[in-house]
Amino acid sequence: MAGFDIFDTVERLRKEGDAFCVATVLRTADATSAKAGAKAAVTRGGDILGHLGGACVQRAVRTASGEALAEGAPRMIRVKPSSKVVAMTDPDGVQTYKSGCPSGGTVDLLIEPYQHAPRLVIFGESPIAEALAAHAALTGLRVFVSGAFEGANTTRFDPEEIDSLGIEPRDFVVVASQGKGDGVALKAALDTPARRVSMVASRRKAEVLSAKLLDAGMDPACAARLKSPAGLDIRAIDPQEIALSILAEIVLWRNSDSERESSHDEKRA
Repeated sequence: MAGFDIFDTVERLRKEGDAFCVATVLRTADATSAKAGAKAAVTRGGDILGHLGGACVQRAVRTASGEALAEGAPRMIRVKPSSKVVAMTDPDGVQTYKSGCPSGGTVDLLIEPYQHAPRLVIFGESPIAEALAAHAALTGLRVFVSGAFEGANTTRFDPEEIDSLGIEPRDFVVVASQGKGDGVALKAALDTPARRVSMVASRRKAEVLSAKLLDAGMDPACAARLKSPAGLDIRAIDPQEIALSILAEIVLWRNSDSERESSHDEKRA
């Protein structure tokens, strides 16, 4: 791999915007083709960019990288000959993978996931949508807005190309269209895999729009994700205050989801 630089590769992957892992060889024992300090980037699709060893190591790295990305947490793994594997976790707590490679060596690796900040996708050109986009950029969220608002760290998108954003369950979608294409915007929002979808509307209006979507064949579980009115009840009045209440709710959701995932990991351990 003449001319390959892992740090240039990592920077390129960061700019491309998708999640990936960095795998580092920490220690080797007996004969192995990879040496301590070797690094590689592992894409979400399982491509390994760099040299970590033979096919047995690569299979383990792909599997562990997928798990690390799903959990959003680093992990150590150990790849060693099948004859030496007594349990899938060694006494020191390191997850083990069986190797059938003839070299018979053992490799310890650190798998570190890299994910960009969650997305906040906002439908609408309303004053509340603009205020929310402006406030959200300060929290480190990647902000996408369908309206004409242009601000720092904010990207405009075409609602008809919502799939191109690659929305994930950890992302947030807010419908702030306020009377301009509400039904279309709400359907597009609920069709995404985002775990959290909220709408700037009265509870009654949201119920009516949701009922129409259900009558049109939407999965009830999908429609049930909608939270309306959007935001925490802080007696907000003007667009700036309403935007602040919505953002506060998103921060609460983000931190609560992280705590829940951490608690789940501890119970599994």
